[in-house]
Amino acid sequence: MSTRPAPASAWSVDDHRDRVEQLLRPLAWRAVDPAPMAEALGRRLAEDVRAPVELPVFRNSAMDGYALRAESVPTAPATLPLAGVIAAGDRGDRPLPPGAAVKIMTGAPIPPGADCVVPVEETSTDGVTVTIGQRCAAGDFIREPGSDVRAGQLLVPAGTLVQPRHIAALAAVGLTTLPVFRRVRAAVLTTGDELVPAGTPLAPGRIYDSNGIALAAALAANGAEVVSVEHSTDDPAVFREMLSAATKSADVVFTSGGVSKGDFEVVKDVLATLGGEFGSVAMQPGGPQGVSVIDGVPVLSFPGNPVSTLVSFEVFARPILRELAGLSAIPKYTVPLRDPVQSPAGRRQFLRGRLESGAVALVSGPGSHLIAAMAQADVLIDIPPAATELAAGSNVEVREL
Repeated sequence: MSTRPAPASAWSVDDHRDRVEQLLRPLAWRAVDPAPMAEALGRRLAEDVRAPVELPVFRNSAMDGYALRAESVPTAPATLPLAGVIAAGDRGDRPLPPGAAVKIMTGAPIPPGADCVVPVEETSTDGVTVTIGQRCAAGDFIREPGSDVRAGQLLVPAGTLVQPRHIAALAAVGLTTLPVFRRVRAAVLTTGDELVPAGTPLAPGRIYDSNGIALAAALAANGAEVVSVEHSTDDPAVFREMLSAATKSADVVFTSGGVSKGDFEVVKDVLATLGGEFGSVAMQPGGPQGVSVIDGVPVLSFPGNPVSTLVSFEVFARPILRELAGLSAIPKYTVPLRDPVQSPAGRRQFLRGRLESGAVALVSGPGSHLIAAMAQADVLIDIPPAATELAAGSNVEVREL
């Protein structure tokens, strides 16, 4: 583990998160889409939606049974003549003869003259008459128009994250489209001559590009629409051209790699000349970070080590993206450490851990390359910058991955 303290000029984690949020928060006012109902699931309503009709639309039966006038059964049991059958979907506009009953199905319209329904379980019939085993009162098992919602009444308020239960209610009043915010459109651009796509042979000195697909998955899981995932070489002209293409289709661009202090830092070299701000955040992993605005589009630049990339996304981008998508905040807990921890002075360390029996256990060391070990983690352990040693049993904050 590196024991180097943070540079005196390093940004704090909170300051850099604020910087990222200020860049992305204007995306809350992105365009509104009239999305088809099936495509609105998981998106946030941009406007109040009011019921164009009332529900129920007409008086209907809440049970399979018999519709009749309550006064026709002054005492029970009583036997009444049957005047027909009304199924769901029938018009049900024939008046009920006095002193008779009509067989009725759940959801079928109540005929004029009937004022209650007796459930089928409380009756017996020979097909010509029906014997009513108990009395009913006016209104029993009848769904009145507007008893669920009135026409013009607020059905689902603006800002709601559309779930299946909302779609059920909205479809029931006949709506086919919903005014939802367009998802935040995100582009991913990885860099590095050493990276090759998965599925191709590895030449000496080459590694597979995991950051592109990992960032795309993280974005999609947190409410964004991924519009492109591309890889650039370390050639500045190639990177600038690919970045320009990404900004044409995206609301925000994420880059990985090329932001440190080496000789081939293509992202930093190109974007710093275009007004980008690059520096070191007092954290481990994920120290080198950058923010830019290119062609009017925010660009967040993460370091290229796989764990650094994912931790950077979790700490800086995930909270604001979830807020923009209308998703719930990331759960955080305070739990005791199962193992002792050492941490570099002045750096806020984010270790990977797993919750076990009310405590959190480390699943790997602090190395920013330990991506396979990160797959075993379910939380990030947040070690404050002032803590250089924590004993087993010390309470720490963790956030769900």
